[in-house]
Amino acid sequence: MYSPIEVEGQDFQLKPMNCPFHISIYKTKMHSYRDLPIRWAELGTVYRYERSGVLHGLLRVRGFTQDDAHIFCRPDQLEGEISSILDFTVDILSIFGFDKYDIYLSTRPDKFVGSIENWERATSALGNALKQKGLSYQIDPGEGVFYGPKIDIKIKDVLDRAWQCTTIQVDFNLPERFSITYAGEDGLQHQPIMIHRALMGSLERFFGILIEHYAGAFPLWLSPVQVKVLPITEKQTMYAEEVVSLLRNEGLRVELDSRNEKIGYKIREAQMEKVPFMFIIGGKEEESRSVSVRLRKEGDTGTMPLASALARIKEALTKRI
Repeated sequence: MYSPIEVEGQDFQLKPMNCPFHISIYKTKMHSYRDLPIRWAELGTVYRYERSGVLHGLLRVRGFTQDDAHIFCRPDQLEGEISSILDFTVDILSIFGFDKYDIYLSTRPDKFVGSIENWERATSALGNALKQKGLSYQIDPGEGVFYGPKIDIKIKDVLDRAWQCTTIQVDFNLPERFSITYAGEDGLQHQPIMIHRALMGSLERFFGILIEHYAGAFPLWLSPVQVKVLPITEKQTMYAEEVVSLLRNEGLRVELDSRNEKIGYKIREAQMEKVPFMFIIGGKEEESRSVSVRLRKEGDTGTMPLASALARIKEALTKRI
C-alpha cells in the first residue's frame, strides 16, 4: 500500500481494494436469508505500491482497474455460487480465445482466521465445483490467503508463459471484522460468507496478455481498426468516403487512407498494422459500386458488391474470427 497523503492537515489513502465499500453498501440495511445471495460488481480502480524493479509494462503496474465483484451468500449457497462463477469465467476466457490455462486450488496456510471446520467446508465446496465442471486442477498446499481458500486461473500466452488473471476467494475475515449479518430462517443473526471474484483481474494486465497472445493480429471483433479503405487514386476518394460512411453506420471501426501514395505502399502499411480487412477501390470498383477485398491472412479474395463484402464482415463478427 501507499503511504498516506496529507492534504490540509488530513490524511488520505489511495484505495488498495474495493471490498470494504461493498460491505458498506451491505450494511446500509438489514438482510434476511431470503435476500441472499447478494452480488455486487464494479470496474474499480485500485492502487498498490510495487517496487520499480518489478514493474513490467501493462503486466505489472501500480494503478489498475479490475472487474471486481463480491458475493454475500449462505453456507448452503457457496458451492452453487462458485459453480456459476466458474461457468462465467470459462465463457469469458473462451470468448477471448484462451483455451490453455492452469487452475490452482490453494488451501489453508499456517496462519489463518476462521475455524478449521469452515476452511474444510469451503475448500471442499471449491473442489466440488471444479469437479462438477470437469475442470482439472492442481492443489497448491498452504498457498491460500489468510482469510480463506481460493481458486486461481493462470492463462497461457502464445509463448507458453503463465499469467494469473481470474481469482475466486472465500473470505471468513471481513464479514467478522465488519460484523455483517443476516436474519436466518431460525430468526437468529448469522454471518454470511463473502466471495471475492475477478474474472479478468487487472484489465491492464489482461490487455497486455491479449496483445502478447495475438501478437497484435487481433480477431476482427477485437481489432482497433477492422477495415481500411484504400482508394487507388484521388479520383476514387469520393466513392471511398461513401464506403467508409456506410461501414461506420453499421458500427464498424474504419479508417480511410486517401494519401497520395502508391497502392502497394498503402497495402503494405495496412498489412504491417495487421488490419483484418482491406477494401481496395479503383476505377472498376467505383463504376460497379463494389470493392476489392484483401484479408490480412489470405491476401486478395477478389472483387465483390459492397453489400456482399459487408455481409462477409458481419458473418466473421458473429463467429468471432
